[in-house]
Amino acid sequence: MPDNTRERRMAAMRACGRILSGERPATMRERLAGIEAGGNLDAQPDYYGDGPVTTLEERVAGLLGTEAAVFFPTGTMAQQVAVRYGADHGGCRTVALHPLGHQEVHERHAYAHLSGLRGTWPTAEPRNPTADEITALGEPVSTVVIELPLRDAGFVLPSWDELVAVSGAARAIGARVHFDGARIWESTPYLGHSLSEVAALADSVYVSFYKTMRGISGAALAGSGALAAYARVWRHRYGGTLFQQWPAALAALAGLDRELPLLPGYVRHARTIAAALAALPGARVHPGPPHTHQFRLLLPRPARALDDAALALAEEEKVWFAAGWKDTAVPGVAMAEITVAGPALAWSPEDVAEIGGRLLARASGSHG
Repeated sequence: MPDNTRERRMAAMRACGRILSGERPATMRERLAGIEAGGNLDAQPDYYGDGPVTTLEERVAGLLGTEAAVFFPTGTMAQQVAVRYGADHGGCRTVALHPLGHQEVHERHAYAHLSGLRGTWPTAEPRNPTADEITALGEPVSTVVIELPLRDAGFVLPSWDELVAVSGAARAIGARVHFDGARIWESTPYLGHSLSEVAALADSVYVSFYKTMRGISGAALAGSGALAAYARVWRHRYGGTLFQQWPAALAALAGLDRELPLLPGYVRHARTIAAALAALPGARVHPGPPHTHQFRLLLPRPARALDDAALALAEEEKVWFAAGWKDTAVPGVAMAEITVAGPALAWSPEDVAEIGGRLLARASGSHG
């Protein structure tokens, strides 16, 4: 997206009184004001990972029920360390991944280029692998990676029984289990178990602080004390032990306090919003009903027309619907990711139907 278009969208979204997908963009001043909720600003800042960073690590370990957690400046770095640990301790350089997983799609294969690991795909289906697929791999792997939820398949989750089975299958073939849990926070309502119960099925869990938790940046890798000691060494080697990271740590702590209690409500309302969106002419949602508070919406219009219509709706009527549309393999059908958060709680099914109809009309050139 050209910078001027992005800036125009952000300005339009900030001016909207109603927002269906996402949160109103915050300025740097607003972000700084929100940091204070994460801790005492009169205390001393961290020094290479102590102070508020240690507080955050302890908070995450407590939530996930792990022995320890280590803060990382990026999730890409944390994920590399997780799979590298499995290879170094298991003596096998092959990792089982999904072709739609974050390491393959968004991390530019860092695990292969920086750690010399090799990936193998248990399945290419748009879901996480099953226990039978792990058992049938036919070659040793050091780590089996499960992304909860699998974002690029539509934020889909396995059932609890499927997750238990795939974890057991991985261990039966001598592999570690790593959860790419950037969005694990919102996965617990669908799985029907707590964060600590979910994390107990894995040997390591990566979590993000800037996605659902709306932090500034940062991630954590949680697991055993041995993993944490290894992670601190490799974090330093990768250049991730920064002098001070208190803004990111305090923003993450504030996000955990603010967002975690709200997520079950977001997930519930996402089902209401998704059902109303699915009723729009020619629309489809995936998965239906959504597994988390995020899902895919497909509409029978070209992506450019929908992006232009959404921006016009925002600028002229002060209503934000959704943007970031992408054309699909079906001509004339585009897809966008919908995130149901605080602003969407005020939307009724009737609101969705009315404003969705106006969006489609604009995208077809029949507005006004």
